[in-house]
Amino acid sequence: MTRFHFRLQRVLEWREKQLELEDIRFKRQIAQIAGLDQARAELQSAGLQAELQLRSSASVSGRDLSDLAGFRRYVQTRGRELAARRAEAQKQLEAQQSIMLEARRRCRLLERLKDRRLSEWQTARDRELDQLASESFLARWVRRQS
Repeated sequence: MTRFHFRLQRVLEWREKQLELEDIRFKRQIAQIAGLDQARAELQSAGLQAELQLRSSASVSGRDLSDLAGFRRYVQTRGRELAARRAEAQKQLEAQQSIMLEARRRCRLLERLKDRRLSEWQTARDRELDQLASESFLARWVRRQS
């Protein structure tokens, strides 16, 4: 009996590596979105801290109010930039997810094919072993009868 050999094993391995690569890209995209969310949260926190610090100050000058207004504009502008970058990153994440799911589907398809072929091979092997056992039994039985 020959040992099991899946003819498409190299293709399966290539698909598995492709899936792994797409999964890494997907996780990087998630990390990028998390970084943008973190940057936006830090920016908002800095804006709130600046305002609270000015409110708790005993004396407030016109220059301080002007600086706070400028900082608020910066926070709003930067916040919109981060939101736009996050929206773009989210679109890229969705595209990458589609690519990753397609790679996973292709890999699973080959894995199921391999499992089916292995099952067929095992069935054929079992049949062959049964046939050999039967022939061996009959040969011994014939020798005993002679």
